[in-house]
Amino acid sequence: MVRKAVIPAAGLGTRFLPATKAQPKEMLPIIDTPTIQYVVQEAVDSGIDDILIISGKGKRAIEDHFDRNVELEAALDDEDNLANEMRRIADMANIHFIRQKELRGLGDAIYYARQHIGEEPFAVLLGDTIVDSVIPVTQQLCDIYDQYRKTVIAVEEVPHEKVQRYGIIGGKPLSDTLWELSDLIEKPAPESSPSNLAIAGRYILTPDIFKTIEQTKPGKNNEIQLTDALRLLLSRESIYSYKIEGKRYDIGNKLDYLKTTVEFALKRKEFAAPFREYLELLLTGDRS
Repeated sequence: MVRKAVIPAAGLGTRFLPATKAQPKEMLPIIDTPTIQYVVQEAVDSGIDDILIISGKGKRAIEDHFDRNVELEAALDDEDNLANEMRRIADMANIHFIRQKELRGLGDAIYYARQHIGEEPFAVLLGDTIVDSVIPVTQQLCDIYDQYRKTVIAVEEVPHEKVQRYGIIGGKPLSDTLWELSDLIEKPAPESSPSNLAIAGRYILTPDIFKTIEQTKPGKNNEIQLTDALRLLLSRESIYSYKIEGKRYDIGNKLDYLKTTVEFALKRKEFAAPFREYLELLLTGDRS
């Protein structure tokens, strides 16, 4: 059973400068909810309430967001239920924080979790990726882990001509949604890519990953990549991938961030209808 989750959230967010000069990219809101709150909620909805966030310099706002603010709660009008919502955010999980002292890649960030995780399997949810699904994606992966007791990687189909933007898996299909891996390739050329199944920012890892991270050589910019550590792990034991049921949103990408905001707004009952009407008028050129 997977009881713990790790959320890496130490990156600088340079693609969103200047907005991220003084605030973490993970705190960029989708309407009125920070991105990382959606990620934490996914872990909680998957039955995980022990969460370690790997933060870094300038990320204090994340800690403050998940802490109590008694003065704010006292100042809020109880009639609109905001005070209760603020308390719910602070109480939604047992959230711990540790800082990645140097930005040395995703593999290095996850290595910081080794003492907190111990000898247990754990989920990894990237802090700038949201997945909208009926069954939480982390829960989907946990179900596969419970069956195979091995590392499970979430994947999604991408256009074949765009595989060079992603980490891509190769392997043997066991069903329409499950593969046993034979390779992981970071940003392959389309003509040599083993598939169009891209790693989707969610993992269930076994504690064996920490030993392989120790043995993984730094690559570009002296960074230790999780994909390289997983490839080393694959040489020793089986790894599975699962094609997720849901839609993934990469909040680290400006265009995807705009699309996410629009799509989530259209799902909100309080302003879905007038916002849709506005968009239709905007697209037809009628701004009256």
